[in-house]
Amino acid sequence: MQPSYLEIMNRIFKKILKIAYKMIVVIESKFDKQFLVPDVPMSKIVSHQNWPDYLYGIGNKPGMRILEIGSREVTGQSSARSNFSRAKYIGFDFYPGNNVDVVGDAHMLSSYFEGEERFDIIYSSACFEHFAMPWIVAVEIAKLLKIGGVVFVETHFSFSSHERPWHFFQFSDMALKTLFSSALGFECIEAGLSNPLVGRFSSLADGYLKNKPVTGLYCHSEYLGKKVQDVEDFDWGKVNLIDVVGETKYPEPKHIE
Repeated sequence: MQPSYLEIMNRIFKKILKIAYKMIVVIESKFDKQFLVPDVPMSKIVSHQNWPDYLYGIGNKPGMRILEIGSREVTGQSSARSNFSRAKYIGFDFYPGNNVDVVGDAHMLSSYFEGEERFDIIYSSACFEHFAMPWIVAVEIAKLLKIGGVVFVETHFSFSSHERPWHFFQFSDMALKTLFSSALGFECIEAGLSNPLVGRFSSLADGYLKNKPVTGLYCHSEYLGKKVQDVEDFDWGKVNLIDVVGETKYPEPKHIE
């Protein structure tokens, strides 16, 4: 059956709209730098593109013990095991699957490795947003990491809703520094954001927000730290604010005449 004249015109109209949209995006992209925020640190050592090679470089050595939290192959094939071929690599995940050695709950991470040697590197990518209590996971990581060992976490600062209902949090660089602060025995090597986004409120938003631009959006947040000491009987309820925020403070109110 031949398509009708209206169907043909509708298809042509949709193609024209797609071409026009692509042209608009190309033109708008010339102004992308206006969406960056100067006081947001961009990750360099462990940016989204750089962190795998960085970890492979420091960790793929005989005698090193590596633990990946959230190792299951979800979005594609993992190359972690082959890139840590000279080290002892262990994949941990909530569900069994390819590239998973130990199945369990990250909130009870240390209970799965009782009596075993501690790890030199513990890392996680795209998982912390799915932990209901990430502060508990941070403590569990601290329990399993050697003094001098490295922790790396990449998660999301601004990203679309996914894997609901267990999509609990988004993290800034400061949020990750707070989780892995000196109070828990960590020293920050780098904390920052990667992959800037361009955003605006949609036409479906409240009237006063419709189509307004949103700046300071970045897809990924990263934290690289070193454990410098064991903290016995750590309790978040006993931590002083200054111990997790350091010398920073909430911006003071602007003086209004």
